[in-house]
Amino acid sequence: MIRKATQEDLAFVYGLYMHPQINPYLLYDEMTLREFEPIYQELIHKGVKFIYSENQRDIGMFKLIPLTYRTAHIAYLGGVGIHPDFAGKGHGIKMMNEAIGLAKERGFRRVELSTYVSNEKAIGLYEKAGFVKEGIMRKFAYLKNENTYIDEVLMSYIDF
Repeated sequence: MIRKATQEDLAFVYGLYMHPQINPYLLYDEMTLREFEPIYQELIHKGVKFIYSENQRDIGMFKLIPLTYRTAHIAYLGGVGIHPDFAGKGHGIKMMNEAIGLAKERGFRRVELSTYVSNEKAIGLYEKAGFVKEGIMRKFAYLKNENTYIDEVLMSYIDF
């Protein structure tokens, strides 16, 4: 089950974003909860952050961000994470299918995402969910702690 994130989900979402096994693959550098709160408030205000739960246990999260104007048929899927305690148990594909279903319900015909080219586990999950590689975005993300740039693969799910 997916639902919109609320203020009460702050600790869970922060914990996922800052988890040492997840953080290297997501948007935000490590930061304190106090530093993260304004970012989270913006996600809540825009209504783009979602929580994936099963049996009333929060397991994962994602963002579904609508684009505008000539790209209003597109949503960007980001901030995808499953808590490591639940990894390898089929939750990733369930959450991805629900995220795609939500995008379709909202009228999006294309869902885009990107991930590090080295994140083979995520790429495999996204391909299993129906995403297709479209290209490489060179030196797309900057890892401040490592002082290095990372290439990302752009992937899309198209519902036409």
